[in-house]
Amino acid sequence: MPTSAFTDKFYQTLLESTLAIPWKINWETKQFDYIGPQIEEVLGWAPESWVSVQDWIDRMHPEDRQKTVNYCLKLSNDGVDHEADYRALTKSGDYVWIRDVVHVIREADKTISIIGFMFDISARKKLELELIELNQLNESLLREDSLTEIANRTAFDERMAMEFSRAKRNYSPLSVLFFDIDYFKKYNDRHGHQQGDACLKQVAKTLSSAFTRPADLVCRLGGEEFIALLPDTDNATAMLLAETARLAVEEQGIEHTESDISQVVTCSVGVTTMSSSHCFRSISSLIEEADKNMYLAKKAGRNQVYPEPSMFRFENSKFSIKQGITRQQR
Repeated sequence: MPTSAFTDKFYQTLLESTLAIPWKINWETKQFDYIGPQIEEVLGWAPESWVSVQDWIDRMHPEDRQKTVNYCLKLSNDGVDHEADYRALTKSGDYVWIRDVVHVIREADKTISIIGFMFDISARKKLELELIELNQLNESLLREDSLTEIANRTAFDERMAMEFSRAKRNYSPLSVLFFDIDYFKKYNDRHGHQQGDACLKQVAKTLSSAFTRPADLVCRLGGEEFIALLPDTDNATAMLLAETARLAVEEQGIEHTESDISQVVTCSVGVTTMSSSHCFRSISSLIEEADKNMYLAKKAGRNQVYPEPSMFRFENSKFSIKQGITRQQR
């Protein structure tokens, strides 16, 4: 056997015994010069069915086609070696993840052919997608309170940093509402921690339902404390929403016989608003004022909003404007 014939046979045997699928395309005609027989085992299509680049394009997942084809054609024309991952159609109608590793052959600054290897990366891609999904889930869980399933302190801190910066930059109002369940320790002592957890879940759900605007964010800070972040919300509107939320919690009618002010679960609310006339130097100072106002609401008798939203009279969850009134203690 001539040496050249032996060499050709050796390399052909070597190529066709690997798991990778070798191929070659004449770039001037866009026709396949060669594709390894392994293609039939992976995708089901016989080697002779791969005639032109169009066959490669047609057997690509529609969602991957335009991006992959544009990417590969450009780099092949530019003479740049590259890799591409995409889903390839099998003869049975399924899809297999393929990684194409491409080498460009040029003469006189012109691409004359491209050669490469296709690899079946379905198992690896499945693992990658599972890891991405798991990481996204973990990221979501990191920002969700495990008990109440609303946003947690981490989510609040991230959003607060963004909204505080935006409010200062745009001179737009930003309101913070601090909620604390009244006499919650007594509730836990009387009903036990399991019932206490159920109470926290119901209060969290109620507060979340009270703030329905897309930009509003309700979080559990920990224990029986909740906070609402209301971007682009002036103080009057924040007071109205705070009283509406306070009333909504009370109207749930969660029995609390150990409370010193009511027979049902209630909450005290502190409100503060950053505006062009009432600016804060830091996020912590803004939160501290809302927290301080919540404690003043407790000091004033609990189950109320501080500062007192005296310009509103609430009746059956509705309100009317009334200047200079004091809400009757509930």
